[in-house]
Amino acid sequence: MTSAGTSGSEPGPGLLPRVRTTLASAFARGVSATGKTALTHDEILAAAWSVERPKRAEHGDLATNLALVLAKRVSMPPRAVAEAVVEALAEDALVASAEIAGPGFLNLRLHPVAFHDELRAIAGAGLSYGRAPAATGERVHLEFVSANPTGPINVASGRNAIFGDTVGRLLEAAGHRVTREYYINDFGNQIRLFAGSVRATSKGQDVGEDGYRGAYVGELARWIQSNEPELLADGSDESELARVCITLMLGGIPGSKDLPGIRRSLADIGVYFDSWFSEESLHRWGKVRAVLLKLAASGHLVDKDGATFFVAGEGSEDKERVVKKSDGSYTYFASDIAYHEDKLSRGYDRLINVLGADHHGYVARVTNALEALGLPSGRFEALLYQLVYIYKDGELVKSSKRAGNFVTVEEICEEIDAAAGRSGAGRDALRFFFLSRSATTNVEFDIELAKKSSLDNPVFYVQYGHARLCSILRKADEIGLGDLARTADLSALVHPDELALVMRLAEFPALVADAAASREPHKVTFYVQTLAREFQSYFTRLKVDPILPPASVRAEEGWQGRWDLGKTAARLAWIDGVRTVYRTALTMLGVSAPERMDLPRTAGAASDPEGSHDEEEA
Repeated sequence: MTSAGTSGSEPGPGLLPRVRTTLASAFARGVSATGKTALTHDEILAAAWSVERPKRAEHGDLATNLALVLAKRVSMPPRAVAEAVVEALAEDALVASAEIAGPGFLNLRLHPVAFHDELRAIAGAGLSYGRAPAATGERVHLEFVSANPTGPINVASGRNAIFGDTVGRLLEAAGHRVTREYYINDFGNQIRLFAGSVRATSKGQDVGEDGYRGAYVGELARWIQSNEPELLADGSDESELARVCITLMLGGIPGSKDLPGIRRSLADIGVYFDSWFSEESLHRWGKVRAVLLKLAASGHLVDKDGATFFVAGEGSEDKERVVKKSDGSYTYFASDIAYHEDKLSRGYDRLINVLGADHHGYVARVTNALEALGLPSGRFEALLYQLVYIYKDGELVKSSKRAGNFVTVEEICEEIDAAAGRSGAGRDALRFFFLSRSATTNVEFDIELAKKSSLDNPVFYVQYGHARLCSILRKADEIGLGDLARTADLSALVHPDELALVMRLAEFPALVADAAASREPHKVTFYVQTLAREFQSYFTRLKVDPILPPASVRAEEGWQGRWDLGKTAARLAWIDGVRTVYRTALTMLGVSAPERMDLPRTAGAASDPEGSHDEEEA
């Protein structure tokens, strides 16, 4: 099985893997022809050499450092190895030419048929292009969000949710089986404090310095007062009140804007969980006590000053942590140990937690506990993400109208939806902006920019690109040319920009595998932005050679006989391939791929080339 922690072998059949295989064979033949002992084909493929697009298009379609990386292993100068590879590629059906650059780099130009074959592969795979076969990797447990259920989902938890969800999508695209789980922190002092705040609010009393405030607390208190007032009476069971509060925080109050519920808020940004695990259940079923007995038996617990401490093994950074306080209550760390043991007992190959950067010490703590239990710590990893800053009208937004002390994802999504005039615009904006940065960097989210229906807005720009591709194909159907793409002779596709864009499409499978292995969704965001820019650039330059015949041409009798329908057919097949990969990339990000979008004339008339192509607005 391919490890979820590495990129594994090359992705399946595709242009770049074929080029690597071709170069490996040429290397073996070329070196053998010089009388040197060549490496085996598998040894060559396993070495750390690259095939990538050169920085300057005039240098060719691809470049490789193959000769430089493997020269020492065959006891030859790099340029001599490069010359041998060029000689072996002289009559190759895939590589049209190979030129030596610098100390031994090779610049490659491919035969057009290589690009045509890749377009056929994309058409055959459809929206599964770039995805590994399902269930060919690890069973992965992915825990994310897990915010205390004592408040709505704020923007920090929103970044956790979107990042974690997209990592899960990429892991599944790479062939892994992923279970998404929300760990409900429904046990301990914070839950008691929350229930106490609701009770105090219902009586008009002050909640205290550490209490919970905000419109949602008042909404919760009013609902319970109207439906189950006995829970708020003095002397009533606080644990029962706490359970009702948590249930309402998760499920929400129907019709409430202040308390839509954590599940609803997450669903509104496209995040769903396979399971919701209760921390309280670990205590109720004695799992915390049982795991501490195991640690005690192996000598990893010590008693000091009336409390019980977990003691890590030799060489560990995090030496001692309290698991049981002097008053007999358990710490959150004790629950975490039991929870992670439970995860592994369910048969997962890998555990992944998504956490805020301020939880960096948590990683060593959990790793030490797993090692102390005799469980393989290498199966646990934590993904840390940085802060989110919300700006509006150039000012940093520090608090929420509803929550009082934080900004909720609901507020942001509602404001963007209203400005865009469609439900889901806020979700798309949040996901795209949050995934446009590496998790290791802060996100600065500009609400006013996200609300714009113009090409200045990055998510609008990318979505508009997909809508434009759909528009071209839709227009082709309207003028009776839509069927041409299905039977196109791709040999008519020879424009350098078109072939270069096919090369960009061919990078997608390897990019998905890399983004999944490195847990870096932003790589897919960067990719689709590059795809959008490159298609827009091509489209802008094509004014004198449009894809579809303009209305002025179609108005002339017998125009079909004068128009190059073969080239149009090939280009429509190409457009369909670009659209397929474009939509697949957006789907992996959890961003919608609309088929129609309106670009305001005041915002985009000058930059919108569609009119010159006699094609409708996207």
